[in-house]
Formats: sequence, structure tokens, C-alpha cells
Amino acid sequence: MRFTLFTLCLFALNVVFAQNPVPATPAQSRIQSYAQRQSLRDASIANAIEFRNVGPTVMSGRVADIDVWEEDPTHFYVAYASGGLWKTENNGLSFTPLFEKEVVMTIGDIAVDWKTGTIWVGTGEVNASRSSYAGTGIYKSTDEGKTWTHLGLPETHHIGRILLHPDDPNIAWVAALGHLYSSNPERGLYKTTDGGKSWDRTLYAGPETGVVDLIMEPGNPDVLYAATWQRERRAWNFVESGAASAIYKSTDGGNTWTRLTNINSGFPTGEGAGRIGLDIIQADGNTILYAAIDNYGRRPAKEKEDELTKAELRTMSKEAFLELPPYQIKAYLRSNGFPKKYDLETVLEMVKTDEITPQDLVAYVEDANSLLFDTPVIGLEVYRSDNGGRTWKKTHDDYIDQVYNSYGYYFGQIRVAPQDPNQIFVMGVPVLRSDDGGKTWTNIMQDNVHADHHALWINPNRPEHLILGNDGGINISYDNGAHWAKCNSPAVGQFYTVAVDHAEPYRIYGGLQDNGVWMGPSTYEASDRWHATGQYPYKEIMGGDGMQVAIDPRDNQTVYTGFQFGNYFRINTSTEKTTYITPKPDLGERPYRWNWQAPIHLSIHNPDILYMGAHKMLRSMDQGEHFEEISGDLTQGGVTGDVPYGTLSSIHESPLQFGLLYTGSDDGTVHLSRDGGFSWSNITSNLPGDLWVSRVQASAHQKSRVYVALNGYRWDDFTPYLYVSEDYGSTWQRIGTDLPLEPVNVIREDPEHPELLYVGTDHGLYISLDKGKHFMLLDNNLPAVAVHDLAIQNTAKELVVGTHGRSIYVGRIKELQQLDSSLMAKALHAFPPDPIRYRSNWGKKSVWEQTIPEAQIPVYANRPGKASVTVSTPDSLELQNFEVQLSKGLNYIAYGLTISEEILDEYNETLNKDRKSDEKPVRIKVMDNGNAYLYRGNYSLEIQFGEQTVQETLKLE
Repeated sequence: MRFTLFTLCLFALNVVFAQNPVPATPAQSRIQSYAQRQSLRDASIANAIEFRNVGPTVMSGRVADIDVWEEDPTHFYVAYASGGLWKTENNGLSFTPLFEKEVVMTIGDIAVDWKTGTIWVGTGEVNASRSSYAGTGIYKSTDEGKTWTHLGLPETHHIGRILLHPDDPNIAWVAALGHLYSSNPERGLYKTTDGGKSWDRTLYAGPETGVVDLIMEPGNPDVLYAATWQRERRAWNFVESGAASAIYKSTDGGNTWTRLTNINSGFPTGEGAGRIGLDIIQADGNTILYAAIDNYGRRPAKEKEDELTKAELRTMSKEAFLELPPYQIKAYLRSNGFPKKYDLETVLEMVKTDEITPQDLVAYVEDANSLLFDTPVIGLEVYRSDNGGRTWKKTHDDYIDQVYNSYGYYFGQIRVAPQDPNQIFVMGVPVLRSDDGGKTWTNIMQDNVHADHHALWINPNRPEHLILGNDGGINISYDNGAHWAKCNSPAVGQFYTVAVDHAEPYRIYGGLQDNGVWMGPSTYEASDRWHATGQYPYKEIMGGDGMQVAIDPRDNQTVYTGFQFGNYFRINTSTEKTTYITPKPDLGERPYRWNWQAPIHLSIHNPDILYMGAHKMLRSMDQGEHFEEISGDLTQGGVTGDVPYGTLSSIHESPLQFGLLYTGSDDGTVHLSRDGGFSWSNITSNLPGDLWVSRVQASAHQKSRVYVALNGYRWDDFTPYLYVSEDYGSTWQRIGTDLPLEPVNVIREDPEHPELLYVGTDHGLYISLDKGKHFMLLDNNLPAVAVHDLAIQNTAKELVVGTHGRSIYVGRIKELQQLDSSLMAKALHAFPPDPIRYRSNWGKKSVWEQTIPEAQIPVYANRPGKASVTVSTPDSLELQNFEVQLSKGLNYIAYGLTISEEILDEYNETLNKDRKSDEKPVRIKVMDNGNAYLYRGNYSLEIQFGEQTVQETLKLE
């Protein structure tokens, strides 16, 4: 009866959630909100803060598509899933970004008319992953990416393919997949005949079914083939297949369509039909079609000889269990990862004394949110048609294992070599090649090729020349995959998290999508020098999908980090000793529910104390050696599905009081404990319900203050939900009401300035100087990319920005932290500039890079206008004077440390007036570049702005 009631509750929750508690945000509202983003940029008084990219680059990020110029394949475009569009003209040695300041940066597909330089961009990644951001339709550039025009289809969200007519530049077709987390009718196949000014939907298969792929018969643009894909994703479940997944054909240029795949076609149909990829070739006058399908039908269960299975244990009696051969029980415990304390003898005794049942041995290793099946799906299958798609035949007899596994939704691409109709490539976790029409397959990945493949171009003019795109960037081969070059100079890493230590200089740590956890110096500057030294500045310290990082401040080498679903480790980065620390419950209890990005937190009060969040809060007092539960379930209890849900997504301990703890969950609950986890209060009641708690942040300035960021991305709700409570969550006040329609991923409070907040959204970085009442955009050298995490290194006075698509950026916040109301009331204020180390070779001609110095003079002005800067010696000898245009707010005046040539003789006299007889005279002269530069010493800076004059000192050491 208890199980029945539990099942009914889960069913009821599914019904409620399926109806979406909040409506999807209209795409037109998102596009209009772009103007608000620009408004917050224009009004920003801090946008003089220039961010620098600190990489890393070597691991790259997820590629969505490639478009190559056939006449010169050293020229090609690469579309990254969340990193924008890049172009290379030197075979991948370097790239230039082209699409980074539009409404969105996420890309599903691109198409290039190389004759005219016209680029079509279909926004919204098609792979349906956890971070496949929604686009806003089609964009077009007629000047090789310098400027862009929006062509509509904003509600399509995710674009699978764009095809251009080979002869008429006004005709194009778009395969639109539609919303990821909600139903909508704006999906299917769209056609334009006027260059994108208007669109007609010519193929529609339902509100959960879009078009994912599209191909054209070579030489005949009237004949098109399209693949539809039925899929429905929610935060707790992903239905990857359905009866509406099919292949369609048009013989009139896409105006009308006929479904090809049916029960008699030989191609998989029905509820197990998943994502389909297509390709086509003509050989000897015949048209050959290939299709790859993610077949979600179940494989027949295999009889496992002499092996104990979950299926047997589910119905096994105590007596039957105790009669099993001991080696079968021992093998079951080992293969299912039972903790060492549950060895054969212990488990037998627990069953014998009725402490547990055989069924508990099943429940212990099955996630509470899984569908509870062990039979694998069929997975990747490849089919061929030689009669225009009327009938299909599978090319292989055996299963193609370990290519799609159970997540074929993430792949779905197939290519046939233009020179050989029997040479086929399929992309999944590995990339496989068949040379016999799909009968047998060979893995062509090599050691320098990352897994998870999404794009492949095959040179029609040079057999065996391949350009491959995957989760690790771009690879190029000239021998059909026997050897590969890696072309990963763009900084397009997809970071989930960032953290910093207290070393000098400090190091940055971060976890990335499918690229592990890396650490590297905050002083990193992009360079190819490591190709010569063999020492890349960043180092990978963990594989998998990299997750959160915490560093012990006492030694800067004890690091806690891990990979997806709560698998965490303690690592000594000096000795590389690695210890698995993830706790497991006692046998007889349900397993912990871990979020994809399970949160951890190292106590600022005692770094031996580590917190971990499952669906319960867990605490270790001894660096992860042992854990104890300090709460019950702090979520709504979970919902049945194949994605873990009802998990903690954010945890934080107050910097002001040990044991003042907050948790937030993926199903929208926020809890508080004031006594170290002894008791908990649900403080969610005044917050919007059922939203992902992306961050909970206890204040470092006021003990009763706490901030919460909620995220509606998994409902296709793009509202920026930000709240603050001044009374431990008893009441909440909404803040950030002037933010554009961009889901919020992170909020951080500045450790020095109590009213300074930093917020990262799916499209940028914002700050507030009044505790969230008003925000402004920071995007100086920072693209409009998703900001997933922020870290503050307060000794260096720097903000570290972890982006999901453009790696890591660092910005100076030293002056920003001082912008309080009293300072901003001044007409003009100057801050001390950083000391500069003197170099005698400034301006000297060199076959190497010429060294040109520059000082940054930070000032604040309460209005725009011209100012004059005077540089003088301590005894008032004026050396330089120049004018600058100040903006309202922070300014960093660039000064090249030059002095006027007319004053050079007098300056040299000043420098040598106190020289001793045994000291070499100082002689400043005009250098090869025509400038003379300051010598070591202190110099007076006088800035005049209207009637206001301020002074500061510039130090050359």
C-alpha cells in the first residue's frame, strides 16, 4: 500500500508539472528585451573595466556545425554551441569571432554562400542537452559577418539545419526543432523565397515534433528529404523518441511533403523512433540515401549465466538468497559499487537477521528518479535506401555498441564520402567509419581527438581530407582519420563553475562541460609558446563533466572537486594523490539523489568541514573522510523520470556565523538552519514556486541577509528571478527588476562593498551598486555569453567570470569596490594607479616585439566631459600634458609614460642633480620610436576637470 500511494503521488506531481507552472516567455519579448540589455550598457558607469580572457583554450568546447569553402578549405567557419561563430583563413591556426554581441550566441546550424560571402545562422543548439540554449530564429550577414540582420522565426528556439538553393540566393529552407522545455506550434520545415523577409511553414508534425535534419538531392533542389523528431524534455525526464519521428520527401522544392517511413518501409517507426540524421549521394546515376536513427526500442534481455541480477533479487525470498553461491553475491556487490563495509559476510548476516531484505540490495543501487529498467536500448542503427526512400534496409547485422548508448539525442549526424558511396561516417561518443556500406565499422578517434562528435566535413576534391567538430573543438585529418591535427586556439570552454585560491599569483580552477576540471595561473595570456616548451599553463586535475571546486586556503593544494552526479574527490595538487569521498547511505535506505552539478561548500570557519548537497545536506568534519546526514529531504521529494530531480542545487554557509546554513533545490525549495543542521525551516513560501534555485548566497555584511537566484530555463521561462531577504528568509523582496529577460545563473555579493552585487545571466554580466535596485551591464571585451559562475579574489581585487562558451575572463574591481554614495557625489575622484616597473628598452627597435609601456590612471567623473592631465616631477617640473575625454563613471586614462622632448635636457638635469660622483649619470633620450620615457621615481599626476582638480602619484619602480 505504501508503494501504491507513493506512485500515485509521483503520478500526480507529473500531471501538475506537465502543465508548466509558468508559461514560456514569448520570443518577441526576449528580442525586445535586447534593447534593455543595450540600455543597461549605455547607462553603465563601470563599463570602463576591461576584461581579459585568461583561457584556457586547449580543451575547447562543443562544436555545432562547420561550413568549408570547397575551393580553398583553409577557409572555414565553425559554429560553437554556446561560443558563437568563428572564422579561420589559415586552416585553423587562428580564428576570428563574428557573432558575439547579438540577442543570442547559441547556434544550431550555419549555411554559407561562398560566392557572395553571405552567412546564414540558425540560432539555438539542436542537441537537446542540459545547456542547449534557446535561440531567436535566423540571422543573416551579407558582409562576411561584420553586421547581422534578424530574419525572424523567433519561436523556433532550436535550428537543426539550413539549406540554401544552389542557384537562387532568395530561396532557403530551415529545419526548426522548436522549444526544448515546452510545447509550441512554431516548429517544422520553413521556406523563404525572398531572402528571409517572409517564411512559409510547409511541414508540421505536431507541437512536440520538429524537423531536425534536411538534405537536398545533388543537382536537383526540387527534391528534399527531411527528418522529424518527436521529443519532450522536462527537468526530471526526457522522452527522446515518439511515433512522429519520421523521414519525409518533397519533390516540389519543399512546398509539399510525403511521409516515407511507415510500418512497411523497413525503417523503424513507433514510440521508439528517436533522432534521425540524413545524408545523400549520387553514384552511377543512382541516388543513395543513408539515415542514422537513435532507436529507443529495447534490446531483448540476455540470459546471464551464473550471475546474480537485479531482476532475480526483486522477487527473491530471504531463504533463496541465503542459499545462493557466495561468489555470486560477492560479484554483485563488487560490480554495483557497494562500499567496502558491506562485504559478503556483512550482507549475509544483515539478510539473515532481517536487517535488510534482498530487495534492499536492488533499491540501494537504483537512483530514486530513474525509470528502473536495466534492458539497454537498441541505440544507433544505420539504414540505406536505393529507391528514393520508399524502402529501407539496415546496413549491419549486429548492434553498433558504445556510440549512442542511451543518449543518442545528443548526436544524430551521418556523412557519406562524396567519392565513395560505401564509405560512411557516423558520429556519437566515438566517430566511426565504414568502408563497406555500413556492414562493419572502425573507430577513427585518436589520442588527440575528444569524444562526442557533432559535425564533419569531407572534402569533395581531396579524398581522406576531413574536418571534424566535437565537444573538444576542431580536428583536421588528411588520411581519413588515421592522424589528426587539433585546432583549438579559440577560448570557447563551457565552464559550469570557477573558484580561486590564495597563492601568489593566485590560480583559477573550473569545471567544464565534458572537459573535466582544470587549474591554471590567473596571469595566463594566450600564446602558442607552450607548443615549444611542452608546458601548457593550465592542468587538468579531473575528468568527466567537471563540477564544483573548493580549495583549502591553508595550503592552496588540497582541492575538493569531481564530476557529474555527486562523484567528488579530495585531491592534493602537488602529489596528485586522489581520494574518492562521496558518501553513500546505509544499506537499507534509498540512495542519495545527486544533481548533475551536485553542490559542495568548504566552511570558511573551519576548512576541515566540507558540506555536500544531495537531496539531504551532508557534512564532513574531517576533510571528506566521513560524512553524516544533518537534514532530512530538503526538496519536494522527487519526481519519477530518467533525470535526477528533487536534488539540492545550491548550498551556502554564512561567512558571519558557523552553522548558519542555506540550501536551494532544483524543484524550487529554499531551507534555512540556524543551528548547524539540527533543525531546518522551509523559507520558500514567499518565492515563486517550482523554479530551479540556481544560487543561494548568505551575506558577508549582515547576518540576517540572504540572496536567492531562481532560474526558469527548464520551463522556457526567461524571467530574471532575483530576491533578497533581510530576515533570514521570513520575507522576500524582489530585486533586479530592470534586468532583461535572461535567466539568472549566479549572484555574488562583494566582500568589501555591502551594496555591490554581481549577477551572471544566460547573456552576460551585470552589477548593482545599490543592493539590486538598479543594475548595469559590464561587457567591455566580454561577449554576450552565458555567465555560469563568478568568483572574487579579494587580495588581487579581481572578479573571475566563468562563462559557458567563452572560457574565463578576469576584470579589475579595485576601484569598483570603492564606488559608494559619498565618492560618487564628487565631481571628480582619482584613485592611485598601480606601480610600474621601469624598463630601459621602452621604445627601442627590436626584431622581436617592441616594448611600449602604458599606465592606467583610474578616475571617477560624475558627468562626461574633457579633462587635462599634467605629469610633473616632485619639484614641479612639468613633463607632459594631454587632454582626454571622460565618460560618466569609472575611467582608466591611458598614459604612455612619455615626456615632452622640449623638456628633455632639463629633465636629465633634474634626474642627476643629486647624483654621487661614483654613480653613472642617468641619460634619458628619444628612443627609436620617437618617444622619450619617464625614469624611475615618483611623479605627480594632476587631473583637471572643469573647476575640479585632483592629484595622485605615479610610481615607477
